[in-house]
Amino acid sequence: MPAKYRRPLLIVAGALLVTAAAVPIAVGSASAQDEPAGPPSGTSSGAQPRIVGGDEASLSDYPYAVYLADSDGNQYCGAVIVSSSAVATAAHCVKAVAQSDTRVVAGRQTKDTDDGMVLTVSKTWVAPGFTDPTKGDDIAVLTVRGQLPYRPAKVADAGDRASYDTGTKATVVGWGRLSDGGARSNTLRSVVVPLVSDSDCKTAYSTYDPASMVCAGYPDGGKDACQGDSGGPLVVGDTLIGVVSFGDGCAKKGKPGVYTRVSAFSDDIAQQSQGRILG
Repeated sequence: MPAKYRRPLLIVAGALLVTAAAVPIAVGSASAQDEPAGPPSGTSSGAQPRIVGGDEASLSDYPYAVYLADSDGNQYCGAVIVSSSAVATAAHCVKAVAQSDTRVVAGRQTKDTDDGMVLTVSKTWVAPGFTDPTKGDDIAVLTVRGQLPYRPAKVADAGDRASYDTGTKATVVGWGRLSDGGARSNTLRSVVVPLVSDSDCKTAYSTYDPASMVCAGYPDGGKDACQGDSGGPLVVGDTLIGVVSFGDGCAKKGKPGVYTRVSAFSDDIAQQSQGRILG
């Protein structure tokens, strides 16, 4: 079974609108009421990630965790604050919804509240090499209109090699589905998953690229990101090492979640954040 993006599903006027944008493969991504149901334009598969097997989390522990919503307020992906004016997310999430309709929701732990703030987007940067999550470069940076008064995550760079060691316990957070095709979470959740070796990830996914991707999960599955979690942060401590990208279903045995390797894009993120990274 091919990997699927963790894309958002948009519910509009009672009908299901399948957007033509990419969202992470089905390993633990987010939704726009879930990420779009079909793969992004020009991509070969559709992915959907969310938090499976985790627990409720507190924004006080992850103040940099934010989510993306459409103009009607429907959450479809996750994102992470990287400076006072910018958030990083998955490229396939950016392709799912027009910039003019994209909202960055920060400081809101539970989706059905008015807590925090909702900001529009003034600029979008997508990694130039991105075409499909399964081919890598699945990362983007959104510049918001206004300021984000929340602590950003530290962005991993080439010096953070130890954070990528096989077996390192990392935490993924998001508001995505609780099981493959299941209900969406109304509140922030987190789950701890160990990093998987490049060789094991290559066995699970033939297109795996160790230069731009990193895998995390348990051999027997059970814990993972899922639909609606795409674009959300994978952190070691408060260091952002990955962005939810794709997977084959959610929490399946032998199919770890695949994340964008943030250290490979640290210079791009710093440049797009206008150098205002506050870590």
